[in-house]
Amino acid sequence: MPSYAFRCRECGDTFELTRPMAESSAPAACPAGHGDTVKLLTTFGTIKGGGSAAAPAPAPSGGGGCCGGGCCG
Repeated sequence: MPSYAFRCRECGDTFELTRPMAESSAPAACPAGHGDTVKLLTTFGTIKGGGSAAAPAPAPSGGGGCCGGGCCG
């Protein structure tokens, strides 16, 4: 079952709930008992393949703004 992250608007606490996808939009109560919560957008990353990570993309070079163009010094 997936986990969903929530934040309480009253106390600012962040918490996770594990629930079926069919209940992903259901309201969630804060562990402190507050009812005004919002579901947070979370990301999930995976590495595809047999354990070897791909090389990072090279940094952009040349033009495109002050620091990207080399005029900062």
